[in-house]
Amino acid sequence: MKKIVIGISGSIAAFKSVQFISDLLKEGFDLEVILTEAAAKFVSPVTIQALTKKKVYVDVFDDEPGMITHIDLVKDADLFMIVPASANTIAKVANGIADNMLTASFLAATCPKLIAPAMNTHMLENKATQRNIQTLKEDGVYFAQSDVGLLACGVVGKGKLTDYTSLRLMMDYAMSDHPLAGKSVLVTAGPTQEAMDPVRFISNHSSGKMGYAIARAAFVLGAKVHLLSGPVALAQPPYVSFESFTSALELEKLMLKEAPFFDYIIMAAAVGDYRAASIATEKIKKQGDTLTITFQKNPDILAELGKNKQPHQVICGFAMETENLLENAKEKLLKKNADMIIANSLKTAGAGFQGDTNIITMITKEAIEPIEKKSKEELGYLILRKCMKLEEHTC
Repeated sequence: MKKIVIGISGSIAAFKSVQFISDLLKEGFDLEVILTEAAAKFVSPVTIQALTKKKVYVDVFDDEPGMITHIDLVKDADLFMIVPASANTIAKVANGIADNMLTASFLAATCPKLIAPAMNTHMLENKATQRNIQTLKEDGVYFAQSDVGLLACGVVGKGKLTDYTSLRLMMDYAMSDHPLAGKSVLVTAGPTQEAMDPVRFISNHSSGKMGYAIARAAFVLGAKVHLLSGPVALAQPPYVSFESFTSALELEKLMLKEAPFFDYIIMAAAVGDYRAASIATEKIKKQGDTLTITFQKNPDILAELGKNKQPHQVICGFAMETENLLENAKEKLLKKNADMIIANSLKTAGAGFQGDTNIITMITKEAIEPIEKKSKEELGYLILRKCMKLEEHTC
């Protein structure tokens, strides 16, 4: 169980910290919470104590017997985060000022630190605030970027406290040892859609969840990440560069342009094998009892990547099968000159499309490694760490 110290400063966004704390507790984090006096005007310590079942600290002199609270509270923390961080608190911690419980504890903490600013746009963009933020970044403090939106002052602009998804991603990033720092990872995700006429297309059931999980994990591990996504109902992941595609031909064009510049290429997209030989310019009308459409083969993108593989690259493909899973995946590995194939069966409960879990087998030229059911988030990390091992031995 990771211990997180949360500092709440005097921003109107302080009310959002209550839900944030509740969500983190549901994930099993051990939380200690510190408020500035200004924050306590927005959020009652009693409210937070009801959630954490622990004392909430405000006064720097409010020590427990035998404790120096601002020292002891943070000495075994895995992360110290200020959510939200006001311009005033950012200015103080940037300059080593320790005049309240939050800033004193922040100065005493040796764990990774994360700050989520929330303030008026003009205050955020002020040169003094930007200078303070840059100082903290140079000191190794991480920042969760503010969102653009309607602020409490009535202005629409940057300064809104970022959402839970972005905060959680940056928490994981801050606590990571970044083994992929300096590496670049290209990930494809989701289905392709092949048009037949202006109304209809053929596709598959891919949700994109596996590819998005890999992209997220690659960022957390410190890589520069570029995600190519087919049409999915998922939010674009923060801190990851992004391009979209619809058809296999569009994806092929993107891959041929991008692939030479990346160290790891992970083809998690479910690319259609065929497309309509010709796309009707008008809607195909219902006529007769049958409809015949001629399809032609799509380019084999993974094979193209394998053919042009650079010495520094690790290429990972996916194989979704309904029969002869291992045999077909092993054949694909060799035929496409990939370094690894992630194989999974559509007929296995807890695996395949749409779900949040998967059951996979990692197949390389040297080994076949089955992995029991895990969340796609967990599998994202396992796949990338396997790619790291392959790089050590082959590149």
